[in-house]
Amino acid sequence: MADVTAPEILEAYQNVRAKSDTNWLLLDYEGDRSDKLILTGTGTGGLEELQDTLDESRASFAYVRIKYSSDKESTREKFVLITWIGSGVKVMRKAKVSVHTGYVKQVLRIFSIEVSANSKEDLDEATIVARLKKAGGANYDGA
Repeated sequence: MADVTAPEILEAYQNVRAKSDTNWLLLDYEGDRSDKLILTGTGTGGLEELQDTLDESRASFAYVRIKYSSDKESTREKFVLITWIGSGVKVMRKAKVSVHTGYVKQVLRIFSIEVSANSKEDLDEATIVARLKKAGGANYDGA
């Protein structure tokens, strides 16, 4: 069981949802043997800034608000849940992440798509926006 009860996690989630300047949050495990998740970062620089904080030796969960133009007339903001498993993560931690994702989703509940990433290339913004457009229904820009 993952511990996602730290009040600062819910507060950061609400800040991202409230469309404040904060548009992402990052959760990491408290330690190598711990199943407790802690808030290790928030930011205002979007997916690009978030990518810079990801560590190849860690498994993390991130929540990000992405703003994009769905057509010439409007912009949309959608939320993405990211499960990050860096290349240096140990096998037992990798195995636990899939189980812990369910507990994380009980707190970071509202998102349009979920992205599993093992490398920063998996977090290409154009690819994620294309997935958001497909998940978002009507799309008049031909993409």
